[in-house]
Amino acid sequence: MYSDTFSRRLEANMTKVPAVLILIRAICGPALVAAAAAEASPWLLAGLVTFAFVSDVFDGIIARHLGVATELLRRADTIADTAFYACAALALLLRSPSVLSAHLVGLGLIVSLELVRWVIERQRYGRLASYHMWSAKVWGITLWLGFCEAFLTGQPGPFMQAAVVTGIVADCEGLTASLVLSSWQHDIRTVWHAVRLECA
Repeated sequence: MYSDTFSRRLEANMTKVPAVLILIRAICGPALVAAAAAEASPWLLAGLVTFAFVSDVFDGIIARHLGVATELLRRADTIADTAFYACAALALLLRSPSVLSAHLVGLGLIVSLELVRWVIERQRYGRLASYHMWSAKVWGITLWLGFCEAFLTGQPGPFMQAAVVTGIVADCEGLTASLVLSSWQHDIRTVWHAVRLECA
């Protein structure tokens, strides 16, 4: 009987792990800005980016495994991602502004695409989309590598350039999906999947 109670409690606590990982990622953002402002070690900054990236990978895996990948959790995941990388950009502005200025046009295009998506998705669905497309996952990997590279070297490099290009591609695909889909959806892998779902 004690074993059954313990198992139930353990299972209940495990279902909270994805939400905790999302919360940790949300906290990592301000922590990264504070560390950059305090002129902390580049390795600490890269470590925070890596920690946030790993939490982003595993929150989805664990949520799907436990069957708790709810709409609310997916939306929270998207918001946490956006907030963290906005903080990472601010930290980079404080630490190595030359990296951002080297990619000013591309970053401006990404911000513009994000704003257009925000307007369109709010109008069409009343909330932001949460597609978690494959292109967005690739973007996440390149962002992790790009920010680590930037914090460790203080210079613009190929990984940050790849992150900018991938971000433009991912945002264009997400925007296209939002123009195709007439109702809010989540976990749409590619724009092709969005077209097939809308035509079904």
